[in-house]
Amino acid sequence: MTDPLFRLKGKRALVTGAGRGIGLAIAQAYAERGADVTLCARSEDELEAAVQDLRGKGLIAEAMVADVTDVSAFAAMIEARPAFDVLVNNAGTNRPRPLSDITAEDYDVILGLNLRAAIFVLQAVTRRMMAQGVAGSIINMSSQMGHGGAANRSLYCASKWALEGFTKTAAIELGPKGIRVNTICPTFIDTPLTRPYFADSAFRDEVLSKIKLGRLGTVDDIIGAAIFLASDASGLMTGSALMLDGGWSAG
Repeated sequence: MTDPLFRLKGKRALVTGAGRGIGLAIAQAYAERGADVTLCARSEDELEAAVQDLRGKGLIAEAMVADVTDVSAFAAMIEARPAFDVLVNNAGTNRPRPLSDITAEDYDVILGLNLRAAIFVLQAVTRRMMAQGVAGSIINMSSQMGHGGAANRSLYCASKWALEGFTKTAAIELGPKGIRVNTICPTFIDTPLTRPYFADSAFRDEVLSKIKLGRLGTVDDIIGAAIFLASDASGLMTGSALMLDGGWSAG
């Protein structure tokens, strides 16, 4: 990715859910390619450790401690900063359980973070971009579950299907402003969030049987797509979904 089309030097990038896992990996990759990266999460200790590590390598990074579900507080923080060129709307969660067992609280937590917060994070960031005349790229972190269904994941699937629809509408509205909006749709990725699930060997075997490449994803599998969508290499791409599912959705 040394081609000029893939360079991120001079771009301001915001990554939510950047304290660990996929978000942290993307933030590191952006910083290594010259971006000025803001890592956003609720976990101050994790963010500060990540930022200090990046700065120790001579890279540009800052921490933004925020709860993205607090819509007004988050918007105020964005309004106080220069516009970003890139947003990775990555913060998310899940509570796998059968449909008969889900609760209203589960709905509020999962849809509240995966959908409601994602919508208003995008709104706050793109309002600032438009106010300052900044074109750029929005990357909503979706899932293969935004293109299919799975047992015990009714609310998660609902949130990601809705995010896919929202992404297409946002792409239509923001395209004339030069703001592109796309999704990345991974299969199961080995992260601190998902790792406990794979302690169940039956569950792990079931998942691997559906991934045609025969392995779980890693955070490194996401980086290339995230760089592509943030860079000028994807300059004509908006309203689309990048499937990184190891062939799961192929059938």
